[in-house]
Amino acid sequence: MPFARPADLAACREMIRTGSRSFFMASLFLPSRMREAAYALYAFCRLSDDEVDVAGGPEDAVARLQGRLDRVYAGTPDAHAVDRALADTVADYGVPKVLFEALLEGLHWDAIGRRYETLDEVQDYAARVAGSVGAMMAVLMGARSADMAARACDLGAAMQLTNIARDVGEDARMGRLYLPRRWLREAGLSPEAWLANPVARPEIAAATERLLQEADALYARADRGVAHLDPAFRPAIFAARRLYCAIGDQVRRNGLDNINQRAVTPTWRKLGLLGLSLKSAAFVPAQISAVGPPLPQTAFLVRAVAEAPQSPVEARQKGPKGVEGDMAWLVDLFTGMQARSGLQRPSR
Repeated sequence: MPFARPADLAACREMIRTGSRSFFMASLFLPSRMREAAYALYAFCRLSDDEVDVAGGPEDAVARLQGRLDRVYAGTPDAHAVDRALADTVADYGVPKVLFEALLEGLHWDAIGRRYETLDEVQDYAARVAGSVGAMMAVLMGARSADMAARACDLGAAMQLTNIARDVGEDARMGRLYLPRRWLREAGLSPEAWLANPVARPEIAAATERLLQEADALYARADRGVAHLDPAFRPAIFAARRLYCAIGDQVRRNGLDNINQRAVTPTWRKLGLLGLSLKSAAFVPAQISAVGPPLPQTAFLVRAVAEAPQSPVEARQKGPKGVEGDMAWLVDLFTGMQARSGLQRPSR
């Protein structure tokens, strides 16, 4: 018997509708049978962000979330709409618990004010708060091969870096810095001194551009999976990628000033990108290969996806494990990323 009631599913949907208009538009491209499960995952991510971030980031909030997650996986979810909906999703789709635990680990790093000295360390963070969501959704969509899961995690990391670039000023005013501190020191800027007075500086702009270039490289890696998606999902996949790339484009359009301005994609531009996604979805080169190793930071997530046993939903609908007919992992990664509203710390 399902745990969730119709009102629970409606509550999860409402969290998306009010919390992320961009994703809500993109989610309409998803097949109806997949939306409820995607909304449940989104809602838990959003709830987790609020518990740790909006509530002030206390470490005990992460412990409470871990307890709720434990009860979800034990089949005894708390009497909360999100918990009940998530319990149904993880039971039906067999989402490995380690993926959620990776997300909570990233939130814990936020709670304790972890510092990131190198790009590799930033990628460690992105793997947890964004790559984990991509991996969850890869499982949800049956995209269980290591290659496809790796591409899902690539897109998650790209989106995360984009949002870090967008929110540098907002983060700094909260005493947080997600740009690699080593980059700033190499440019002659003390991260600690700058955080004490976070104003626009050429060194910050240069580091932002450098991070956006890293994101661009990851978007290109993720693109290699597009040709392997069912044509029915390509419009939403393109929409997810284009909408996030538009954030980085707007940061650049703002002269890389992410201290005094927050890059926002106007609604008219989003609608245009959605229309362009519909048009371009039919012209994906079929010869592009998705094969390629994951980022070292996301390898543990990829293994968890590839080694997960066949889920009840797959057994009923998709046949043997490994069938990749419904590779809508990019769409669903967008679901998770927007679920965290721009997962950069996760997102604020």
